[in-house]
Amino acid sequence: MFRIAYVNGRYRPYREAAVHIEDRGYQFADGVYEVCEIRDGRLIDERRHMERLQRSLAALQMAAPMSAPALATVLRETVARNRVRNGLVYLQVTRGVARRDHAFPSAQTPPSVVVTARRLDRGRHDREAAAGVAVISVPESRWARVDIKSIALLPNVLAKQAAREQGAREAWFVDRDGRVTEGSSSNAWIVTAQNRLVTRPADQAILRGVARTVVFDVAKAHGLEVEERAFTIAEAYAAREAFMTAASQIVLPVVRIDGRPIGEGTPGPIASALRHDFHLYAEAS
Repeated sequence: MFRIAYVNGRYRPYREAAVHIEDRGYQFADGVYEVCEIRDGRLIDERRHMERLQRSLAALQMAAPMSAPALATVLRETVARNRVRNGLVYLQVTRGVARRDHAFPSAQTPPSVVVTARRLDRGRHDREAAAGVAVISVPESRWARVDIKSIALLPNVLAKQAAREQGAREAWFVDRDGRVTEGSSSNAWIVTAQNRLVTRPADQAILRGVARTVVFDVAKAHGLEVEERAFTIAEAYAAREAFMTAASQIVLPVVRIDGRPIGEGTPGPIASALRHDFHLYAEAS
């Protein structure tokens, strides 16, 4: 398919889209991003994603690249030009192009904006969820502000690669106290023997996932209690169920951690129900 990307005010053929070599995103990973699900041609939880984008920009003392309505128009136009019905739209904002210097450039430096959209195979993701996935644990190696959705993702890349090399779908970071923080590109959850859902509090140790937020509403509708607390990797091994959440996979059951079966080694009823009802509580714009 002929793809189109938005780059700094212009819609360009994907193969020709480019940023300057002194863009601070390329030089310093000085930028933030968002990934929003597209389902049946609609953006899912756009409001929550844009609110998180504003929080990330503020944390890095970066100005918004354009007004909220203008940015919404760019997202929709990029999705439309790529004819994506089911997939993802990716938005990246950096501090712009300036001579390489660690300190911020002039406040008049315009931010750089890139938006792309691509299709996802919903059927393949549903089959993956029906089978469940494997996870490995890796030592926490990231900086102290992972609540900012920064494009500085090298530890996440290394963790994800370690998972792939071991035949796993995801890697869960574990801090010095043996407690799970989150996945390389997802939030981590377990279900206790008492059928309580447990996930790490949304402090500076994790990213406040949008799909994570929706699951709170789905769980409440199902009469399930959610505990926001840190859990150890040992608790995860002994959990009745485990799953992860992210915009690209909504709710994905975890059936093995570090080679150990979780529960009966198959997707559990709670994770499956949360996935089934997820889009009843997500916002479709």
